Amino acid sequence: MDPSVVDRRQVDRSASSPPPWLVMAIACLGQFLVVLDVSVVNVALPAMRSGLGLSQAGMQWVVNAYVIAFAGFMLLGGRAADVFGRKRTFVAGIGVFTVASLAGGVAMAPWQLITARAIQGVGAAVLAPATLTLITGSFADESTRTRAIAVWTAVGAGGGAAGSLVGGVLTEFLSWRWVLLINVPVGALTMAGAVLWLAERRDQVRKRLDLPGAMLVSAGLALLAYGIVQTESAGWTAFGALFPLGVGLVVLAVFVVVEARLREPLMPLHVFRLRSVAAANAAMLASGGVMFCMWFFLTLYMQHVLGYTPLRTGLSFLPHSMGIILGAQVAPRLMRLLGAKTLAITGALIGAVGMVWQSTMTADGTYLGTILGPGILMALGAGLTATPVATVATSGAAPGETGLVSGLVNTSRQIGGALSLSVLSAVAAAHIHGSTHPDVLTAGYAAAFATGAAILVGAAVLMLVIFPGARAHQPSAASTATRRDRSGSAEHTDSGSAPLSGLHRDTRKSDRHGSRTGDHRGDSSHFGSTARSLPPGR
Repeated sequence: MDPSVVDRRQVDRSASSPPPWLVMAIACLGQFLVVLDVSVVNVALPAMRSGLGLSQAGMQWVVNAYVIAFAGFMLLGGRAADVFGRKRTFVAGIGVFTVASLAGGVAMAPWQLITARAIQGVGAAVLAPATLTLITGSFADESTRTRAIAVWTAVGAGGGAAGSLVGGVLTEFLSWRWVLLINVPVGALTMAGAVLWLAERRDQVRKRLDLPGAMLVSAGLALLAYGIVQTESAGWTAFGALFPLGVGLVVLAVFVVVEARLREPLMPLHVFRLRSVAAANAAMLASGGVMFCMWFFLTLYMQHVLGYTPLRTGLSFLPHSMGIILGAQVAPRLMRLLGAKTLAITGALIGAVGMVWQSTMTADGTYLGTILGPGILMALGAGLTATPVATVATSGAAPGETGLVSGLVNTSRQIGGALSLSVLSAVAAAHIHGSTHPDVLTAGYAAAFATGAAILVGAAVLMLVIFPGARAHQPSAASTATRRDRSGSAEHTDSGSAPLSGLHRDTRKSDRHGSRTGDHRGDSSHFGSTARSLPPGR
């Protein structure tokens, strides 16, 4: 082998690289903050309303400004990690997020708070994809990498659950401002750890950031998310919802045309030809959003119907957090036994059973029978589903596109969350009709959970049909065994890679893309012209 050709994985394992557990800790802390701030403001909204004079629409925008910016800029953030490096992108994202949290915490007017939340979302969109690529690039062994992804999944899910608890405690004992200000010291600590201990990792092939594509996709996704959010108050047939939805789709169509003509696009369209990437994103879009809605409607039920305080509401979610963490932690073992496809389907169906149980809620329900029991099933299902879906998605990415794929998966989660929340909110509103009677409110929330169960069953059927099975081989950054250097010289084998359990089987037969195992070339036939000399590992 040409000695000038140095395996990137060997560089990543050099003495200058930080211990993988340290990288995982820093990345998971960043992911925790990102997901925490999706839900942390929910229980503080009444206090924000009285403190700043927020209207009903203003309260919705405190939540939605973050979600729209998060979804709109996620792909840009993912590609930035590939182009500028994971460490730089991570530090930039956590920096923007922390400064925006400070601005929101000291806001004196509604517009200031909403603007700060939108900037928070931009920082989160830059930060979130880098967290996953940092982890996948730090663990060479397939089994440890899968366990690391499970930890990342559990921490992220725990952040969503902890949002209600943290928000309740801070609002009740301090002030609503602290649900934002608490991010400042934690964000500063995370940024300091990243600067001091993370090693920069970037692909050997330098790429440019596609600014026209970045502007188009960010605008298109933001308009799409905005239109979805508008359906909550205006309905699906209102001009205020249909116009941004239509314009967003047109902008995204233009984005696809532009990307197809570029040599170094922001979104290499060939990634959607990888079955693992396309299937995982479809599954995340369908299933991830429904689980996100669990926190929203249970919070409303506990506070508006059962009369729980913000603190009690937050404490009531602790078992749900444990359920998600448990599901995520046992998922790697179950993946080795069942495969990613079977486990993801099983998790979705367990979540659906929990939602059916939750739909039997009554206005005088007890915590054990109405909240704890169904909640644990929903949370366990979420934990079991998220890990195999994330693993399937990243298994199909070329080394130079892991940040992009991570951003794509997170975008699917956020768009799915906004879409699911809009649909289920419309279902609930159709039953409530503006009433505040506990029985009517309960009926509306129950209908939302029943609809959510149907969506999860549909997601399970979708995964059954489109997920790669146990014998479906996909070219993977984690399992690609060989590559070719720039001059087309002989290939070499990376013995540190192993096929992904439940997804790959090391055969000499042609895969569905026409390549042969043992002859995966890192050239344009698989990954585009910019990937010719990319290393086989993350």
